[in-house]
Amino acid sequence: MGVIGIFLSLFLLMYFAYKGVSVIILTPLLALLALLFSGSIDILPVYTQTYMSSLANFVGTYFPIFLLGAIFGKVMDKSGAAKSIANVIARKLGKEKAILAVVLSCAVLTYGGVSLFVVAFAVYPIAVSLFKEAGIPKRLIPGAIALGSFTFTMTAMPGTPQVQNAIPMPYFGTTTWAAPILGISASLVMLVLGCYWLMYRAKKGIAAGEGFGEHEEIKIDEEVKLKLPNFILSLTPILLMLVLNYILSNYVFIEGFMNWEWLDQYKTTIAASGGTWSLIVALIVAIVVAMLSNLKVMKNNLHVINEGATDSLFAILNTAAAVGYGNVIATLGSFTVIKNALLGISSNPLIAEGISISCLSGVTGSATGGMSISLQALGDNLLQLATSSGISPEVLHRVATVACGGLDSLPHNGAVITLLAVCGLSHKKSYFDIFMVSVAIPTVALVVTIILGSMGIV
Repeated sequence: MGVIGIFLSLFLLMYFAYKGVSVIILTPLLALLALLFSGSIDILPVYTQTYMSSLANFVGTYFPIFLLGAIFGKVMDKSGAAKSIANVIARKLGKEKAILAVVLSCAVLTYGGVSLFVVAFAVYPIAVSLFKEAGIPKRLIPGAIALGSFTFTMTAMPGTPQVQNAIPMPYFGTTTWAAPILGISASLVMLVLGCYWLMYRAKKGIAAGEGFGEHEEIKIDEEVKLKLPNFILSLTPILLMLVLNYILSNYVFIEGFMNWEWLDQYKTTIAASGGTWSLIVALIVAIVVAMLSNLKVMKNNLHVINEGATDSLFAILNTAAAVGYGNVIATLGSFTVIKNALLGISSNPLIAEGISISCLSGVTGSATGGMSISLQALGDNLLQLATSSGISPEVLHRVATVACGGLDSLPHNGAVITLLAVCGLSHKKSYFDIFMVSVAIPTVALVVTIILGSMGIV
């Protein structure tokens, strides 16, 4: 009955999330439902001591990254820097390479730390202009934005500051630059196959005489029409953040740079915290530089900072709620059956990790939620198995990030729903292409990553 309760709660979580019910409400209720099926009636202590403690621990660990990432994205958005970067890339590539222009515009922004929601709003008007001029069906715009935002720059590219690349660090003692060869390989699989698919679909639509199509365009903010800031100035904070993050995580916050024994009083080690500290410092510097380089454009920096801070709260609470749910499930005696089944799928821990994270990301409709639940329940076991098999923790890190970015983009995913709303299109018209570039192809990339990682490639 306990196992049935777990699967029932997971199904209901997926169903009601698709219906639009907040996971902040869903997760404690469904976690307690699974608890009742396991035969326990300790509802209140489990809620306050297990669910809420796990939620609070996640917030305590990752809130700085959510907060600074949201503020940086808001500064890049309100200053016009994000639109400036996207405009220049689109103009250089032109209508002949409209799909590649949209994908690369999104990729540069998300790899630079701008949130995918900001990217969707910034790039959409440019995509409409390019696709209309090239006669490419509008229904492919969500797929192009998804490919550039939801896939390789979110999960695979070494050094990406997106939170999905930060979550495995405390579990495996790694940094955002973990397993660079694996990350680049997975990125190329997603980028090349994704672009090939979208170009094939565009060519097919144009040949059928479909064209851009008749659409009632969504009103675009007036700021799009304003003079955009200089491209180099706009790109500087992104480049600075990436370089600084690399230097700090590989040469400063590491064993041997100085004596870190004094960290014992804070119950941490430089291996566990160094990656997070590197990202925090890099994002702070990037935010300051972005604001200083756009003083003439941004007249109310405090308002922008406050807006970004407010946005970060909703984002982290959604993810932390999923983590709280996962921790309750992990404490149930019946979960041991599922846990052993996952770990027993293969003698290769990378396969167990990839399958568990992919499945839970799909159920929760969240890359961060699915990965956090899996690593909280299986992280220690996976690390032990990997160590005994001679597999580097860096490989575990990269497999985890690539795995979370596949099945998460099922129809009930919040980013997918938001993207379709921004583009004014329905699941029926555009989801198939989103599925191909952000679910099917990333799953292929995961298989490639596991194979290469099993061969000892890092």
